[in-house]
Amino acid sequence: MSDTVKIGRVEIKRTAALAPMAGVADRAYRLMCKRFGAAYTVSEMVSAKGICYSDRKTAELCTVTDAERPMAVQLFGSEPDFMAEAVKIVLEYKPDIIDINMGCPVPKVVGTGAGSALMKDVKLAADITEAAVRAAGDVPVTAKIRSGWSAETVNAVEMAKALEAAGAAAIAVHGRTRDQFYSGRADYGVIYDVKQAVSIPVIGNGDVTDANSCMRMYWETCCDLVMVGRGSYGNPFIFEELEATNEGRVYVKPSVEERMRVMLEHIRLMLELSPKSEEMAMHEARKHAAWYMNGFYGSAKFRGRCYQLSSYSEAESLANEFIELQNSRMNKNNL
Repeated sequence: MSDTVKIGRVEIKRTAALAPMAGVADRAYRLMCKRFGAAYTVSEMVSAKGICYSDRKTAELCTVTDAERPMAVQLFGSEPDFMAEAVKIVLEYKPDIIDINMGCPVPKVVGTGAGSALMKDVKLAADITEAAVRAAGDVPVTAKIRSGWSAETVNAVEMAKALEAAGAAAIAVHGRTRDQFYSGRADYGVIYDVKQAVSIPVIGNGDVTDANSCMRMYWETCCDLVMVGRGSYGNPFIFEELEATNEGRVYVKPSVEERMRVMLEHIRLMLELSPKSEEMAMHEARKHAAWYMNGFYGSAKFRGRCYQLSSYSEAESLANEFIELQNSRMNKNNL
């Protein structure tokens, strides 16, 4: 197995990529995951039509920093002309890759005919891809799809073939239908079938939460790259774990002190990068703080308190209190 995968001219290490996640994977999140070994990052999804109408958030969402590379900007839309125009605008931000979202299950996206609604219209999806490829020049265009719209209409193979013919440089497949949203188990068989059906790289996505599940994704699907989404919530360490396993090194999980140190670093980065006030930025940081505490003794109570945070100093005090609780619990168990 090669150590890297090439998407167009872009070479990516074959460990794991960070999935695009609206409302979660902002720049601070991407930078934290990249620091711990994420091989490739993708922006939060950006409306193609919004970009064409000079949406004020365009620069914030499309800016690519060197620390995040290789990085894709992800667009969503349902009209080829708008997609082509949006691609031309996005090229000014010099992304390594342009990705098209064809998998988002959220009603407000699907209702516009974009996201996973495109799984119901393979021809339109191919037309959108072809328009984007023409506009992108030598920047590779990829697409992220689902296994299908519903269990009765699993058509990822048909979709992938059409997108490859339209010029897509790679396909990411989330092994769930739109109807599943994020429930149930991802179908790795569908990802395998797509891999066998196309000659471009295939990225597997779904249910990767640690090194074992990552390796299972590689083994069972034969995919070229694994993409981690929810498994990275409060856990940028997952990329370090995957890298260690890939290199045959023993991985040591971070201590509670390390987790809290990284959590606070993550929050500081969010505050630094946010144009909002500390209190407003802390509203967005709350869920991240809660995720870092998952799986520990008494975490439910602390997660509830995370959603009340309004300043960095409060987060710092809560983290110290959380560490004290875990250490006292450990000491009691060692008696």
